[in-house]
Amino acid sequence: MGYPGGEATAVLEPAPRPFLRTALDEVCEQVQPLVDLGQSTVESHGFGMAVATVDGELCGVGDYQVPFPLRSLAKVFGFALAHAVDSRPGPQNPFDPLGALVTTDRLLSRTGDAAGALRAFLAAQSGNHSIADEPAGTSANSALAQIIAGSDVLDNPVSTVVDHFNRQGAIAMTCADLATAALFLARGGVGADGTRLLAREATRRLNAIMLVCGMYDGAGEFAYRVGLPAKSGSGGGIIAVVPNRCVVCVWSPGLDACGNSVAGVAALEAFSTVTGWSVF
Repeated sequence: MGYPGGEATAVLEPAPRPFLRTALDEVCEQVQPLVDLGQSTVESHGFGMAVATVDGELCGVGDYQVPFPLRSLAKVFGFALAHAVDSRPGPQNPFDPLGALVTTDRLLSRTGDAAGALRAFLAAQSGNHSIADEPAGTSANSALAQIIAGSDVLDNPVSTVVDHFNRQGAIAMTCADLATAALFLARGGVGADGTRLLAREATRRLNAIMLVCGMYDGAGEFAYRVGLPAKSGSGGGIIAVVPNRCVVCVWSPGLDACGNSVAGVAALEAFSTVTGWSVF
């Protein structure tokens, strides 16, 4: 089976308005002292940030063209794609381990290749058709999958679901690619080719889940400090949505005690303050 939004799209070229360029430069300067703080799960280090707007602009600063593994960021796109191709109600929280595995299982049933379908979806939405992969490694979700396998929650073999889940998280993308690929969240569900990818209700639900669950145990403080729906991953990436305006992606691999990028959280707080953009 194919996937929604499968038409090739052009990569957004950097053509930022002065306001965005000034804002990102200011944010980058503010967070530089924090870039090497925290514990990293990847070997690389640095800081990158990109903003993709709903009217076609892309602005980046720092290492915004350096690819990094999606890890849990893949759950956002996996849920969106699974929701688009499967009419059954999705899990209440697609970001917890159980919900993420159920989402991968449903996508696997509908496409036959959950990891490949997600990679193709991301390529179409970002315009980058040369997306690479990091080593998938292993996952503690194998134990959880074994537990839920006996309850008929999964349609596919446990080992297959876990393998595709791990391969989805190993997909590597840049801040520029991710900000562009996630623009459907700021467009009310409309994809890169102008067609509806996700129903407005499903888009609102996904943004709401990001706001309350997307930053692990730091979600409440992040909502207060930043005020934007966001999702982080252990690779150091965070995507944040400004509805009807833009998507911001920031990357810096040093993580805090909650598993969120230290410099990334600070950068998004500074960005919200400088621009005045928040859902509150």
